Amino acid sequence: MSTGDSVLGEADLSLIHALQMAPRASWTQLSSVLGATPDTLARRWDHLTAGGYAWSSLLAARHGADAMLYAWVELECLAGDAETTAVEVSGDACTLGVHQVTGDADLVLLVACPDLYALDDYLARRIRRLPGVVRSRTQVVTRLHNRPYRSRIEQLTPSQIRLLQEITHGDGRARTPAREGARGRASGRAQLTELDHRIVAELAGDARRSAAELARQCGTSESTVRRRLDALSAGGALHHHCLPAPRFSGRPVWAMVTTDVPPLDVPATVAALARLRQTRLVTSVTGPHNLALALWLRTVDELHEVTASLVRAAPALRIAGTALSLRTHKVGAQVLGPDGRRLHHVRPDTPA
Repeated sequence: MSTGDSVLGEADLSLIHALQMAPRASWTQLSSVLGATPDTLARRWDHLTAGGYAWSSLLAARHGADAMLYAWVELECLAGDAETTAVEVSGDACTLGVHQVTGDADLVLLVACPDLYALDDYLARRIRRLPGVVRSRTQVVTRLHNRPYRSRIEQLTPSQIRLLQEITHGDGRARTPAREGARGRASGRAQLTELDHRIVAELAGDARRSAAELARQCGTSESTVRRRLDALSAGGALHHHCLPAPRFSGRPVWAMVTTDVPPLDVPATVAALARLRQTRLVTSVTGPHNLALALWLRTVDELHEVTASLVRAAPALRIAGTALSLRTHKVGAQVLGPDGRRLHHVRPDTPA
């Protein structure tokens, strides 16, 4: 059973994959990889972003003692209030996912807060006071086994990937995840300044905004902006999200699978699950079940095949429950409309 309205063309997906690898590479650099003129690539990207079919966003990463606390929050709503509530919470900076789902809950949220106290405050002062919410259940993520909403399209050929890495290596605008991680460990995690937070806030809606534009918005020089972006990228202080709108991606169906895994088998199970293409987010959680997975599927029918694949890949795993998204309202910082296209982004919280 198909649920997607359309699928982006191969040229669109290749461009998105290239920008996932090199978010701020120039159109000239990308042209030699993708076999199109810089003007053609620029127009294609403008069409995708203006139409809400894709986006490129940079968000601040926090590590160690400053790492964000994640939680899955399930909401039961009054009859007819689920959509209104979903739209309301999609505007909150701390929600990185808002899904209207089947099953016992009406909504599933992925929430990121600085700590347990901030999570409790958000639930008590915000969620439980929403008029449409009848009941909420929270599973705190005790370990995030991969980054939320960071996934690769895998559209480029191996030769194109090698060429892109060669062209962009060392220019401060593109690094593979392995190189970024190695540099981060070597140089230490970059500490974000007040200026850094302002720059990242501007890039949350469009990671390709020019240094000149960022300098004007932040009241500093272009050279300072470039220097800070280079330092933040090298220090692993940025999370990049370049994604197609799910409805047009070829994998429009979001699903959550809750599972039980014996504690000693969790590391091997997580490693096996991470190799499956459909598995986008793997989290250890509190509550009656200890592992929660987020998946993006081609069709509703694929859920049965994928759950079977999960058990084959990780024999210690037992499926406890599944839920399918009827509509995705928010992915990362991006708010989606009823037609599945990006409406706008929610500016992240920045320190005072």
